[in-house]
Amino acid sequence: MQQYGSLIPIHVDEVVEKLQEIFSESFSQPHRSRLSGTAMVRGFQVTYKRHVLTMDDLSTLYGQNWLNDQVMNMYGDLVMDSTPEKVHFFNSFFYDKLRTNGYDGVKRWTKNVDIFRKDLLLMPIHLEVHWSLVCVDVPHRTVTYFDSQRTLNRRCPKHIAKYLQAEAVRKGRWGFVHGWKVHKNRLKIPSCDSPCPSCCPALCRPLQYCKCLVLGQLFSFGQQDMPRLRRLMYKELCHCKLLP
Repeated sequence: MQQYGSLIPIHVDEVVEKLQEIFSESFSQPHRSRLSGTAMVRGFQVTYKRHVLTMDDLSTLYGQNWLNDQVMNMYGDLVMDSTPEKVHFFNSFFYDKLRTNGYDGVKRWTKNVDIFRKDLLLMPIHLEVHWSLVCVDVPHRTVTYFDSQRTLNRRCPKHIAKYLQAEAVRKGRWGFVHGWKVHKNRLKIPSCDSPCPSCCPALCRPLQYCKCLVLGQLFSFGQQDMPRLRRLMYKELCHCKLLP
């Protein structure tokens, strides 16, 4: 409770393992059940850079709750900061601003960063009740749209490609003005078996896409892995770093 503010990220097996470590003796194997996440330290907070997560934010990782922007953006920064020279993560509000206000609405968002010096640009996309992800491979000039529902959203990656062209012109990076290619789910990714909002765990998937892309890992997780991955993400947010 002191470390995480609740029992949400803890599995009963971890409690038994810790008890055995402390008391140097065996404890009976637990029943396969989840610990209750209802008991919480209401004043608990996690602070990282400009992010402040409260228990209300962290509790969105419990059960099948919907993740909020605060969790999405802090986790994205953890992913970016694991390889800051190679990756830039855009705030979850970026695409909505671009879609509604055009390039002029977001041109100042990168005033302190040259995105064309990065290898990967990660852009979470929040459309109504569904999260997806756009990944830009800068050296290969590709814009790839990852969506667990495999919906056909042609506008989103095209908006991003136009943004990249406008950004290249404004920054004088003429080699990046042309040649961008758009792909939809270019890699094999785990699909979501049912549409949102009934499949709320699918909202975690863009975060896992980010982590796998940055670490060079395959998308080997499925819907059945979401409870475990939610607990892991909770711990990563509290420790302010990615964990194995």
